[in-house]
Amino acid sequence: MNELDLLDWKRRVFDLYAEVRASEPRAGWGRWRDVRAELFRDHPQSPSPGYESLAYYDYDPALRFLAHVEPAEERTIEIAGSAGSVTRFRRFATARFPLGHLELYWLDAYGGGIFLPFADATSGRETYGAGRYLLDTVKGADLGAAAGRLVLDFNFAYNPSCSYDDGWACPLAPPGNRLEAAIRAGERYDSGRTP
Repeated sequence: MNELDLLDWKRRVFDLYAEVRASEPRAGWGRWRDVRAELFRDHPQSPSPGYESLAYYDYDPALRFLAHVEPAEERTIEIAGSAGSVTRFRRFATARFPLGHLELYWLDAYGGGIFLPFADATSGRETYGAGRYLLDTVKGADLGAAAGRLVLDFNFAYNPSCSYDDGWACPLAPPGNRLEAAIRAGERYDSGRTP
């Protein structure tokens, strides 16, 4: 059953991020890559049928930040997605860190969750053109907090499922979450795919 397969995928991702939060960052990143490779290769809910490999930048400790989260004027935003989809979120805060700031969104659907997509100067060249995800707590992607600040470790940035297969509908990085810097960390496109 697809629903039970999807539930299994989500459980594994939640468990993986719990391991990451409990680990030293570089070791957690290695585990994150290994488990993602296994899921993409073997799991029936893989967004990449015919998986060959996932491409990553080398781990860069300088791209791990503890961001100050500041309340923002709340507003409902409909984030455009692949395949013409639209997902409703509520902007509730801004995460500030040395390379700039990114808006934090709350999914307005049942149960809710924090969502942090972003695009940067690598988008469309070295990484997926419509941006990558850093946090998506509905699906378990949660790097936690430290010293009262939100962990933004761009080494864990990943491409949305729709970047692998048009059958997936994904919210994409809105204009408020575009960084001028080139974030050469996390997942990138391999030479055999087009960003």
